[in-house]
Amino acid sequence: MTMIPRAAFVAAALAMSASAAQAGDIEAGASAFQSQCQNCHNVIDSEGEVLAGRPNVRTGPNLYGVVGRQAGTEDFRYGGSLVEAGEAGLVWDTENMVPYLLDPNTFLRDTLDNRRARSQMSFRVRDDATAENIIAFLAQFGAVEDAEEEAAADS
Repeated sequence: MTMIPRAAFVAAALAMSASAAQAGDIEAGASAFQSQCQNCHNVIDSEGEVLAGRPNVRTGPNLYGVVGRQAGTEDFRYGGSLVEAGEAGLVWDTENMVPYLLDPNTFLRDTLDNRRARSQMSFRVRDDATAENIIAFLAQFGAVEDAEEEAAADS
């Protein structure tokens, strides 16, 4: 396995988060998250502060830092197909998250080239714009803050 230098990883995380935020409308994403996502997901930082969603939701994983993260690796009991996709290198960026949010099962089947692959997420976002807005909203949590802290620590 090739190791990525820490500075390159920080730069990539900042660029990925910035490009995701530019692709959508953060305010519209906040509204969409509240109406469509918070029943199953929340955004809780490493200090336990609830940044979005409800505090005791346990149906889906915490989405703090999801943009730029390898799929299926956060502290959550993911389905086998999502873990397999993550182990194969799937990283949550706009290019991957939009089709996943539109149709999770089809996305995993295509990604894994396995017609039996399934997602535990049954909900679907209605259109590309809504998916991009949700991603822009989520991109502001985690990756940028963590990468900026790492960059400051490396200076």
